[in-house]
Amino acid sequence: MEVRSVAEGIRSFIAFDIDSESVLKRMTEVQTMLTKTGADLKLVEPKNIHMTLRFLGNITPNTVEKIFEEMKKIQFVPFDVRLRGVGAFPNPRYPRVVWTGITQGADQLRSIFEQLEPKLLRLGFAPDPKGFSPHLTIARVRSGRNRVELAEYLSENENFEFGVIGAKCLRLKRSDLTPRGPIYSTLKEFCPQQ
Repeated sequence: MEVRSVAEGIRSFIAFDIDSESVLKRMTEVQTMLTKTGADLKLVEPKNIHMTLRFLGNITPNTVEKIFEEMKKIQFVPFDVRLRGVGAFPNPRYPRVVWTGITQGADQLRSIFEQLEPKLLRLGFAPDPKGFSPHLTIARVRSGRNRVELAEYLSENENFEFGVIGAKCLRLKRSDLTPRGPIYSTLKEFCPQQ
């Protein structure tokens, strides 16, 4: 396997992983139905689906430890996240990203983001230009092909119930880009006690 090197450092992000096989199975079922719309999609591999709190870009090995020290200062106890609904950014009529919604746990995720952001700014990171919108990306839209059919599917499944996952360990993840897609690995994890 050939991995594209990133000269500037380690491509990284902070996220919670998905800990439920049944939720991942339901996401895979939805991805199958999405492809049946005929839309031009790049599906996220189930093993790569996660709840991103903050994309960091390229970091140096020295920065990994500094970020982890700040992550350990985040105040939270493990909590449940209910995943419900399928939608799209910027909107279902002109989709670029297809997502799974979060109906329970969004406030806790937002709190973690709001604690994390100033810590990252102090480490020299630029503010997150997109802010925080709780979701899980399950597909990216490559073109406008069958956009109407995709929008209809999204509308029909805006309340699709995926289930509940646990947000237990905040992870600093590495993303290695390969010709076959990204490979994610955990650099550091912070798992607070209940």
